[in-house]
Amino acid sequence: MDSDVLQWMVAHRVPWLTDVFWAITTLGNTVSMFVLSVVVCVALLASKRVPDAIMVGGAMLTGWGAMSLGKLLWGRDRPPIPERLVEISTYSFPSGHAMMSAILATTVTALMWRSTVSWRRNPVVLVLPAVASLSIGFSRIYLGAHWTTDVLAGWVFGVLWGLAAVAITARSRSAVR
Repeated sequence: MDSDVLQWMVAHRVPWLTDVFWAITTLGNTVSMFVLSVVVCVALLASKRVPDAIMVGGAMLTGWGAMSLGKLLWGRDRPPIPERLVEISTYSFPSGHAMMSAILATTVTALMWRSTVSWRRNPVVLVLPAVASLSIGFSRIYLGAHWTTDVLAGWVFGVLWGLAAVAITARSRSAVR
């Protein structure tokens, strides 16, 4: 499946879409996800929502460690050049872009879902973090930076990691009450 999807992507690349996915993959890199998570944490701390800030920051930091360890354990090579349009030397599995964006999307969506501000619970707004993560992961496949299964695993691991952080935070809140 991985090779077939890669070959299909290569056969259907067009310059303008390649440019769009370059922008998406750059905006969705691990550094950008950390900067965004720091902004979220600072906003939560300013609102005196310390447990929520710890949840987001903790999920991102521990998720990054788990993702990095996973890359070392699996040691999977990236797709070959010239199909791969991205120069990168780390291992491929799981996709860090997909995993870290999924962790952030999951934790932020949980915060929005619990919000008392009605526009944050609007279905269109709630789906935006997931759409962003899906776009980021898809950009990695399109650009040949990852195999499809790397991205799928990144999304699955990221959502599960984010849900674990949400559950731990909810359990901690109920234990304090």
